[in-house]
Amino acid sequence: MGKKKAKTPADLVKRLMKKGKVKKKCCRSKSACSKCPILAFKKAKIELAKAA
Repeated sequence: MGKKKAKTPADLVKRLMKKGKVKKKCCRSKSACSKCPILAFKKAKIELAKAA
């Protein structure tokens, strides 16, 4: 059994949350931290667009 591929950016972000790489909720700091779920979602969108 292989790894499941993320079909949507949200799936990818959920997987990162389970691994502990991304926080579950944004702290809304002025300069978004590296564990921000909103930034992770934007990066996931770009990553999946490049892969397609």
